[in-house]
Amino acid sequence: MDIRNLNTFIYTAELSSFTKAAERLGYSQSTVSFQIKQLEQELDTQLFERINHTIALTERGREVLRYAQQILRISQELNEALHEEKAIRGRVRLAMADSLCDSLLDEKFVDFRRQHPGIALKIITAGTQEMFRLIDHNEADAILTLDSHIYDMEYVIVKEERVGVHFVAPTEHPLARAPEISIQELTDQPFILTERGMSYRRLMDERLAELSLEIHPILELGSAKLICSLVEQGAGISFLPDYVTRPEVEAGRMVYLPVKNFQIHLWKQLLYHRDKWISPQLESVMWYCAVNL
Repeated sequence: MDIRNLNTFIYTAELSSFTKAAERLGYSQSTVSFQIKQLEQELDTQLFERINHTIALTERGREVLRYAQQILRISQELNEALHEEKAIRGRVRLAMADSLCDSLLDEKFVDFRRQHPGIALKIITAGTQEMFRLIDHNEADAILTLDSHIYDMEYVIVKEERVGVHFVAPTEHPLARAPEISIQELTDQPFILTERGMSYRRLMDERLAELSLEIHPILELGSAKLICSLVEQGAGISFLPDYVTRPEVEAGRMVYLPVKNFQIHLWKQLLYHRDKWISPQLESVMWYCAVNL
């Protein structure tokens, strides 16, 4: 069995296009079609359904794809074992929640770059729904979500972690020393929030809607770190994940407000599509994300 045919099959399956696979591999479209036909004849099975210039994997094709990915992975491991170690090179597209960028791309990323100078990382900030669209269309290699817990057999969870999330206020705020606060007391306060529809903001809005309540923020912006800074300066209160606010709370510059009967279940999850081939560069980036998640 020709490894090149398997490689072409994997690219064609991931991109759902003979034309895009040919462009990515530097082949002509006829070469890609010929290699796929060779593989189908060798395996005596149809790998793709071809309808109106679109292609989709058959059930047998999905099965063959999993074996093909394993064969290429083993072949690559064998080459690495028999030859001198070469620097990992390639481009990785990671879709993630905007508020996770600050914690992931700090001084630890500088160390990662020193270890893997050949890896080019493209960060795509998006909401959860858009992230899954990107990964389903192979426009992202992996996703890092900040949302309610997600489980689907189509995706592999590399790592997950539950995240605390609280209403926060500066230490001098009138509500800062209250033993207990109702959510109704908060709705008229000046709020600074991330954009509507984004992860924990969406979960908060959905919970408020269940209570027939709504918050109208005085400011909406994407950077959780900047929101945290504005809250500390007294510009308003907010609803933020603990990994953003914990340093300020521990330093005594900000407090968690004890709001009763208002629970939000928030998770960080690192996932990739089960049909995705894990290249060395993608494996390295996912390892970095998993360690620093």
